[in-house]
Formats: sequence, C-alpha cells, structure tokens
Amino acid sequence: MEEPLTIEGAELEVRTLGPCRIDSPLLPLLGERPTTQHYIDEGDKVLLDDTLTMISSRKVPLDELPGFEPAGPRRKIYFDPSKTRVGIVTCGGLCPGLNNVIRGLVLELTNHYGVNRIFGFRHGYQGFIAKYGHSVVDLTPERVAHIDEDGGTILGTSRGQQDPDEIVDCLSRMNINILFVIGGDGTLRGARAISRVVAERGEKIAVVGIPKTIDNDIPYIDQSFGFQTAFAKAAESIRAASAEATSAPGGVGIVRLMGRHSGFIACYATLAKSDADVVLIPELPFTLEGERGLLTYLRHRVEKRGHAVVVVAEGAGQDLVTGLPESSDASGNRKLFDIGPELSRRITDHFAEHGTELNLKYIDPSYHIRSVQANPYDNVYTIRLAHAAVHAAMSGRTEMVVGRWRRRFIHMPIALAVSHRNQVDPAGDLWMSVLEATGQPYRFG
Repeated sequence: MEEPLTIEGAELEVRTLGPCRIDSPLLPLLGERPTTQHYIDEGDKVLLDDTLTMISSRKVPLDELPGFEPAGPRRKIYFDPSKTRVGIVTCGGLCPGLNNVIRGLVLELTNHYGVNRIFGFRHGYQGFIAKYGHSVVDLTPERVAHIDEDGGTILGTSRGQQDPDEIVDCLSRMNINILFVIGGDGTLRGARAISRVVAERGEKIAVVGIPKTIDNDIPYIDQSFGFQTAFAKAAESIRAASAEATSAPGGVGIVRLMGRHSGFIACYATLAKSDADVVLIPELPFTLEGERGLLTYLRHRVEKRGHAVVVVAEGAGQDLVTGLPESSDASGNRKLFDIGPELSRRITDHFAEHGTELNLKYIDPSYHIRSVQANPYDNVYTIRLAHAAVHAAMSGRTEMVVGRWRRRFIHMPIALAVSHRNQVDPAGDLWMSVLEATGQPYRFG
C-alpha cells in the first residue's frame, strides 16, 4: 500500500502578523466566488494527498485531512498600502526568470495595491549590511518595465550567510514592512532566521519567499520557476552533442548539466530531445567497470550503432573519485568534483584499451543555461508567483513561500520548503520514461 506523506496539518499552517481589518483594493475584482475547478476560495484548502489510497491511509475525517492554504487575493488585508514600504532581494546563483519576478512584484504592488515605496537591495543579503556599502535601488514601474527581456538580476546577487540581526536592524531603520526574498535553499533558511529575529523583537515585518532553484529541488512544489527554460536550453546542447556524435566514426557526445543533488534537468532535457543513450543522475549510483558497468555498455552501444550520447548531471558519480580534499562554497554547499572531464578520461582510456575508435566531444552549457532570458512558460509562471507573493504579504502572512502544489498556487511555511530536497524517484514514472527513451538498463553495475 502506498504510504501517505508523513506531514500533519499543523506543519502546513502559515504564520500571520495579526488580523486583517483593511478592505483590499482588489475587492471589486473578487466578488463572491465559490471554489471551482479553476478557483479556490481563501477559506478552502489544497489537499496534500491526491490519491484514494493516500487519503484512505490517513484514517481521519475529510475536514481533518492535511492541506495547504490557497494563494491568491484576500478580501481583507493587514497592511495599509498607502503606508507600506517594501524591500526585494535576490540571492544565490542565477536562474532564468529572476528579473521577471522582480518586475511582477513591483507592478502588482504599485498598480493594484497602490504601494509606492519599493526598495531593491543589491547583491543578496550583503545589501543589508553596512560594511559592504551597497546602495539601494528605487524600484518603480518605469525602472522595471523591460527588465524581463534580460537574463540575470538587476539587483545583483551573492552567496553566503549574513547576520540576521544586522539585516533586521537595516529593515527597521528603513521602516520596511514587507521583505520579498527570491532564492533557493540557503536563501530561504536565511529568510527564516530573519523572520525569527523579527518575531523575537515583536516587530511587524512580513517575510515572504519566492523559491528559486534551477535544479527544481524544493520539496512540495510542482516546479520551480526557470526550470522549464533551463531544460529547454539543455535540450539544445543534447541536440548539438548528437550532431557531433553522429558526424564522426565512433562518435561519443557527453553533455554535463546542472543538478547537484537532483537529476530533473538531465531527465527532462533528455525527454525533450530523445537523442541520449545514457542518463546519469545523482539519485542512482553507477559503476564504470565490469561487464555490467557503464564503460562496457557504452562501448557496445557505439560498436553497434556507430555513436552514443551521454547526459550526466553534475552531482552524479561523486563516489567515483576518492582522496580529494573536501571544500565548501560561500553558502556552505560542498564543492563537487567535475564529473564531466573525469568521465571523458575514463571513456577515452577504456575505448583505447579495447582498440575501439573514439571521437569524443564534451559540452558543458551550465553558465549559459542559467543566465538566459526566461521562455514564455516561465514568463507566465513568474508573474503568477509574484502576484501570489504580493497577495500573501499584504495579508500579513510571514515566514512562508509561495509555490504550486497539484497545479494549485499555495502558501507554504519556509520550514517545510527547506525540510529536504526534492529528487527524482528511481521507482517513479519520470525515471521510467527516461529508461524507455534511452533504452539503458535501470542501473549500471
């Protein structure tokens, strides 16, 4: 029997700063809308489970089933828009859609809520700390009008932790009421620390996150923004590797894609362009040597078909190299060894050992992928996330992120968003589709 997700209703509850007593400026747009297939009333909830087996396994009444608070505009809000001051910050690595989120936040705040003091903090959490000397940016509709046409972030970014007390000091000095934080796992942990300091001081500052991870590894979120753009661009690299491989005798193309702990980009890019013969992801360890190892399989594939394409996520095969000193980046993430060149070397040596002709090409499009302009799908997704974040913040929600679960936009406590990593399930239907598309065995070794 399928086990339900081991989450209780209390873990899904979102903190609020207090009761909402102010009529929302969006009230004329709302009217009296019941929950339908296309709309969820603010008093309803989005169930955590979506199969009969999972729901039945909980053995609780329907009204006790765990569920998320739906996102969207509220009829009553907490903050008075005419007196509200907002901060926005982007942190961590680049990702398609960052500028789109900034633009969406600013336009929704100004055009629909009438908020006219919005500040952009530069270079991540450094922007709040006096010693770095970064100036703030006044964000107006005119300033953000066309930023969605460019990749990157107009606010800049950085990695690494900063003192949450100093950050809250800055927010207090500037009379900031709402802080929007756009970033991944480490950034959201920082946002949670900020909101905890705010609560300890008894201040009324809402901290709302928009999760950003190109690897799509935030749990309980259908997809993170920028992911669709990323795997579409990655598919172009697979196409290039395939062209190289099929144009030379013994051609082998290797494409190294992003994915430190989760192989979603590798899987989706492969399915988008079904030219790969092998996909390697962090969730499934593999063996190089032996009759059932990758090298023998790849050589037989080339001998039979004349060429092969290998797609490898950056976090795959980390156990293959031992004895190297471990180190971390500014955010505390363990630095990975570069699997691409190592895999290229081992394939080259193996083919030479067996006298098999080899023409190997190695492609790593990582920095190109993360810095490009968002595609139309992510354009839509980012603006809807931005709208949801503004609605949540103006209604006094805090220490939370917006996301989409079961294709519904929801509010989620930050604690749940950073509780673990979303990963490809080797027993799930996505990996099964990859196996069907490539023809490779379930695992090597």
